Amino acid sequence: MHGTRRPRWPDTDSPARRARRGGVTGPKPPWLRIRLETNPTYNRVRRLVSRHGLNTVCEEARCPNVHECWSAGTATFMILGDVCTRRCGFCAVRTGLPPAPPDPAEPRRLAEAVATLRLDHVVITSVDRDDLPDGGAGHFRRVVEEIHARVPGCAVEGLTPDFKQDPRRALEEVLSARPEVFSHNIETVPELYRVARPGSRFEHSLALLAEASRRGSESGATTKTALMVGLGETDEQLLATMERIASAGVDVLAIGQYLQPTPEHLPVRRFVPPERFAWLAERGRELGFRHVEAGPLVRSSYHAGDHRVDPSPRSASS
Repeated sequence: MHGTRRPRWPDTDSPARRARRGGVTGPKPPWLRIRLETNPTYNRVRRLVSRHGLNTVCEEARCPNVHECWSAGTATFMILGDVCTRRCGFCAVRTGLPPAPPDPAEPRRLAEAVATLRLDHVVITSVDRDDLPDGGAGHFRRVVEEIHARVPGCAVEGLTPDFKQDPRRALEEVLSARPEVFSHNIETVPELYRVARPGSRFEHSLALLAEASRRGSESGATTKTALMVGLGETDEQLLATMERIASAGVDVLAIGQYLQPTPEHLPVRRFVPPERFAWLAERGRELGFRHVEAGPLVRSSYHAGDHRVDPSPRSASS
């Protein structure tokens, strides 16, 4: 079997295993109730994704906003297959050894879907592909180029992995296609990386974003990242992490509530109320982010078309 949704936790009483215990119990608070309404547009997007043999993070990661986004005619497409080489404690995407190399026809099929949907902003993300020498960066570039060629008016947001094999070369490969937005998710505070993102390093991800921001200031591309709350971080850790991200030159920050996808994943340690998200958004603006999207159901690609910013100089008062 090439993939499983079950994270491979250590057999010993390690920090990762201890982190799985406990968490909040009882029903979710009212502000996390999700509308499950669908309309003809939702059904059209679903049929289109199936017909073109595409993967979406909306389905694979069990995003709570799938009904809202698909009903509005938008989706976040996931390339490079549906099996990830990492085992993050919060993610529902299947993990294991990917069974096949990247599909060379995927960029064309995805661009056709974008054209059919008449999208003006599309988010392209992927699983981690540590089995590939370039981490999948070349495939990312081809997807962006194909969409730009087929749908010239569509802005492309590349939500990439960390490309830990050769990040500088991989970043150059992706940015050569000139995506309008370069995005890479920090996900959580550095103190929780060992249990939440094994195989990843906070400093590595931060350096990738800093380099993308430096290059984006030359090309006009927006840089973006996202954080989850509720994994066990403190407000002090969260604010310190936001400050470091802002110092790296990142333009846009999204902050949302972590929701446990299955009992095998890390538990929710706290539910953050909407007023606290409003407070975090205000702190983010004070730190100099040009745009902050914060709320219980916010995900990095939620309302993504609203996140592009003009390339004017950053300001702490923006």
